[in-house]
Amino acid sequence: MGTFAQTAEKKDSLPQKPPVQLIYTSAKPHLTATSTEALYSKDILKSPVTSVKSTLTGRMAGLYSFQASGQPGADGASVSLRGLDPLVIIDGVVANLSIFNLDDVESVTLQKDALSSAMMGVRGSNGALLITTRKGKPQTQSISFTVQTSFQKPLGAPKTLNAYDYASLYNEALTNDGLPLRYTQADLDAFKNGTDPYGHPNVNWRDEVIKSSSRFDRYSLNASGGNGFARYYVSLEHVNQTGFFVTSDQNKYNTNNNFKTYVIRSNVDINVNKSLSGGIYLLGRILSGTEPGSTTGSILGALVNTPNNSYPVYNPNGSFGGTNLFQNNIMAQTIGSGYRLNYKRDMLANFYLKQKLDAVTPGLWVQVKTAFNANLSEDINRSKSFAVYQLITTTTPATYNLYGVNGAQANGNGIVYQGRSNYAELSVGYDRVFGEKHGVNALVLANNDNSVNGGDLPYTISGISGRFAYNFKEKYVVEAAFGYNGSNRYPPQGDFKRAFFPAVGLAWNMDREEFLASSNFISRLKLYGSLGKTGWDDPGYFTYYQRFFDASSVFFGTSAGSQTAITEQPLANPNIDFEKANKFNAGVDAAFLNDRLTFSVEYFNNKYYDLLQIRGRSTTILGNDYPRENIGTNRYTGAEFKLGWQEKTSGGLQYFALLNTSLLRTKVIFADEVYRPYYWMKRTGSAVGQTFGYLADGFFQTQQEINGSATTVGYTPQPGDIKYIDLNRDGVIDQFDVTQIGRKFAPLLFFGLSLGAEYKGFDFSALIQGVTNRDVYVGGSSIWAFQNNGFGQAYENNLDRWTPATAATATYPRLNIGSNGNNHAQSSFWLRNGDYVRLKQIELGYSVPEVWLKRIKLDNIRLFARGYNLFTLKSKELDDRDPEVISAFSYPMQRLFNFGINIKL
Repeated sequence: MGTFAQTAEKKDSLPQKPPVQLIYTSAKPHLTATSTEALYSKDILKSPVTSVKSTLTGRMAGLYSFQASGQPGADGASVSLRGLDPLVIIDGVVANLSIFNLDDVESVTLQKDALSSAMMGVRGSNGALLITTRKGKPQTQSISFTVQTSFQKPLGAPKTLNAYDYASLYNEALTNDGLPLRYTQADLDAFKNGTDPYGHPNVNWRDEVIKSSSRFDRYSLNASGGNGFARYYVSLEHVNQTGFFVTSDQNKYNTNNNFKTYVIRSNVDINVNKSLSGGIYLLGRILSGTEPGSTTGSILGALVNTPNNSYPVYNPNGSFGGTNLFQNNIMAQTIGSGYRLNYKRDMLANFYLKQKLDAVTPGLWVQVKTAFNANLSEDINRSKSFAVYQLITTTTPATYNLYGVNGAQANGNGIVYQGRSNYAELSVGYDRVFGEKHGVNALVLANNDNSVNGGDLPYTISGISGRFAYNFKEKYVVEAAFGYNGSNRYPPQGDFKRAFFPAVGLAWNMDREEFLASSNFISRLKLYGSLGKTGWDDPGYFTYYQRFFDASSVFFGTSAGSQTAITEQPLANPNIDFEKANKFNAGVDAAFLNDRLTFSVEYFNNKYYDLLQIRGRSTTILGNDYPRENIGTNRYTGAEFKLGWQEKTSGGLQYFALLNTSLLRTKVIFADEVYRPYYWMKRTGSAVGQTFGYLADGFFQTQQEINGSATTVGYTPQPGDIKYIDLNRDGVIDQFDVTQIGRKFAPLLFFGLSLGAEYKGFDFSALIQGVTNRDVYVGGSSIWAFQNNGFGQAYENNLDRWTPATAATATYPRLNIGSNGNNHAQSSFWLRNGDYVRLKQIELGYSVPEVWLKRIKLDNIRLFARGYNLFTLKSKELDDRDPEVISAFSYPMQRLFNFGINIKL
């Protein structure tokens, strides 16, 4: 067996993983017991998106992403880390920005366990998403310029019924409700044959106001370099993303929902002398958004609430069509309602000075850091009203009824939000190895983070924290960290309320043991684990004070005696405290065959307690709302698995495959519920966020079946209505029959598979991601027929409604007009399979050979083409809807085809 020195030499010859980025420091991967995972710039740049969070989808174990909208400027995915929303930290400072110049991002690191996030103290329970920006290096100047353009296509819109099918089903629904028919046979024939396009229109409104494609253009320029004295990285970026609404050449302004960004960054690091260094990191960002004056949301809502036979787009004289009932012509909303603008401006500035104190003792240093952040969002309203006209053909000549008014254009503006923050930190660190056996790394810091939002009083978090790690021969690692901090929005203990949040961890690098030193099979083998307590700061706005606000005026006697009323806000909670979590994490990280095969698995068990909740067993007799109290307890458990293979063949082919899979199970341990007499009603013991409702049992087929079944309170069922299970067998369907619906105990499983290859200048990569054991609720006007007080849309899935003739195959209950207290009740009938597998991304690239570039003095030219959201396998239960953007009220997901060129010199 070899000696330790021989073992270390063998391991150092292997490809090394980059340092683990922690919030305030970094460490070699084998010298920490933390649970972290990083994604680097090469993979981040593969996604044609504006949000950093969207680039993470499917690429990192434990991180679940969900994109609920494809709207330009608001299409960033929401992410959860082991079930909770992680804190976003940029270069060591909390700055919750997600729209970023992706070229500026060096890495994104997930900090998952208590040990990696303990130093955050009251901000540590949810974990962190740490963004590290690019820095300059002591090398010859390098300039990179990237131009790319994308064509976008909306996905997942539900298919609406044409005018004839809509009218036919509407008559059927009226018959079911015992009401007279609305449409005569002549009306139906006119809708079907298109013989009267103005009196009996058939307009596919989505096709009329939504374009088949839109554009996404990005231009990025950056330069970096430096020497032993100074290093720099500077960048400029412009993004222009157009919306999918049609526009009119008659307007002198833009009415589409476009989005533009302008971002400038400058990162400069300086070595003043051999022991003193410093840095200045600056970011300026302008975001500009436009939309129609009626707003994007109103138009999407109108598409749901306006049937295709309501009115024509235009009348014969060119005016907007409409009726007394439908006065908001959707085309007029899109191109004739003026426009709105939104401007967002952000500025970040980070400064630091670091002094090495090797003269005192080798490895000792001290650092001061300060940061400033200012943001502003401003709306400009240039909307206007419009008139619609209804053609009356019974008069000679034809006349028009006028509804609405062509109003003057508004000219208003207002601040949506305005905020600023400042951060200060003093840290002392020590990093040293004694006698090639004992490694010590320690850090202690004090910080103060102060933010102001609008006219609110400042919100300040301050305290101290620290980290200590010891390793023996780089084989055995002992690590501890703590945070002792708090905020100013709790009942004060002195000036602040603070708490102590400790964590400890152990790691064993088995591959460095002598009995594995000669192994050519094992490249890396580490066992590690951690245990700790973390906190979460969610106090509200000084809720420990009893507050009273002004309300509307009241009158005492005559109007001259009016006085401003005072209303009492929810009861104060003088005992409010931090939320807390006890976290356990254990894992194995291994590599084999000279790092070609990699494998890791982690298990976590996190108990969140003292969660702020409103008591369920409260009473309205009090006449006021109860406060949030620290009474809830939830548990999150799960496992994460990664398996990878990478290889370079003798022929020059490089390829890789990396699979990550995550399991997440949640459970409500305690919630102060209202009294529920039956076990199936209780929220305690169910999954966090579990959906509750009635258990559907098909459709009533006959009146005889109805007569022998439980009845719904206040409702008389008919054949074709949804039948529910009477859980307590009292003959009545009511709140006592509500229970958990969907997949109750199956853990959420989400995964990502990354593939790639390079050969003679050509490169290819793909990303497949998906989720299973996921349920989605599909109720509402996006799927139910004739909502909006009976005048809303109807969809192709409504054609599969129950009738006596289709009783055996129907998948939708009998039709009715408006809301139905039985069929539209929250139940398992409307809970659908939300599992999906998506081909998230494909990229093809070609790098021009260097020998061709020497003549024009360029380092590299790379051409690339990408596809994004290309193909999705999903349940047929969702019809045409996207598995992430379910609601028709939401801006649909976009499929992108992206082309670009990158030039480096």
